[in-house]
Amino acid sequence: MIRELQRKELLLRDFCAYLILERGMSENTVAGYRVDVRHLFEFIEQKGLALTGVREEHLHELLCSLRDIGVGARSQARLIAGMRSFFRFLRMENYIESDPSELIETPQIDKHLPEVLSVSEIDAMCNALPRNKEETLRNLAMIETLYGSGLRVSELVGLRISRMRLDDGYVIVDGKGSKQRLVPLSPRSIGLIREYMGQRSWLDIKPEASDIVFLNRRGAQLTRVMVFYIIRDAAALAGVRKKVSPHTLRHSFATHLLEGGANLRAIQELLGHETIATTEIYLHLDTRRLRSELLEHHPHYRNRTDASDNSDNSDNSDNSDNSDNSDNSDKF
Repeated sequence: MIRELQRKELLLRDFCAYLILERGMSENTVAGYRVDVRHLFEFIEQKGLALTGVREEHLHELLCSLRDIGVGARSQARLIAGMRSFFRFLRMENYIESDPSELIETPQIDKHLPEVLSVSEIDAMCNALPRNKEETLRNLAMIETLYGSGLRVSELVGLRISRMRLDDGYVIVDGKGSKQRLVPLSPRSIGLIREYMGQRSWLDIKPEASDIVFLNRRGAQLTRVMVFYIIRDAAALAGVRKKVSPHTLRHSFATHLLEGGANLRAIQELLGHETIATTEIYLHLDTRRLRSELLEHHPHYRNRTDASDNSDNSDNSDNSDNSDNSDNSDKF
């Protein structure tokens, strides 16, 4: 027997709890799905429908109305994903007998790669940062970590001191859906983060931000929007005429690895993509045969290899890191 439908807000609350607790989705994804379901609620209210009365043709009508007002294929696909998860939840909880979204097709999304920066443009951004500001060292460390490790901006602002393994050269990152992964840090990142941590200790740090790596002047966690402005302004100071965001550095990370011959599966793992299909967007570059392990092919990692080859003891990581740190001080 079909359970009587609860009030919509209570139902939405239970759906969001299901996404977090059982599906392990991130807060950002759940927030997006919440908006999608509210759009669905608005539509069925306008049509005078009950949730139990929604059919496939009604959902097609909703999608057609979105196309008519200019909503793009990517936004439509996100809405379909949210509705599909919601109706599966209703079916699983025995609120409805059948899933009207089951046969809805996701619109074809053109795969295009956003702007990619050259190594010289990224270096120019670092060099253009004003040397007389306290936040310059922090901003340098963030730019290098975004580019050197390919992090999402949400992952960058959420980096925790307790999960940094600087001596071992990696960090534990909380990715999408609260999924953790190990991400290597470039020697430049390590040197800059170490230097920044000394400066960070002088801040009046908020208790809730005590374990957060990158903080604002007030000792609180940086927001994603603030990082966007920092990256955008650094690009403008460097005279980069492209549209630059934190995600541009992530795309540049993946593109430069592939151009250097890195393995696509390894890039997928580093970026935290669930499927190889998401990473295949970079295959249009098709510059060389994929070979070897990916860390050897990133420009900032190659610098470390070169320094190691020139040193007397190439196995001594401390010496290599110190060499990179001195390079940073000369450059920045």
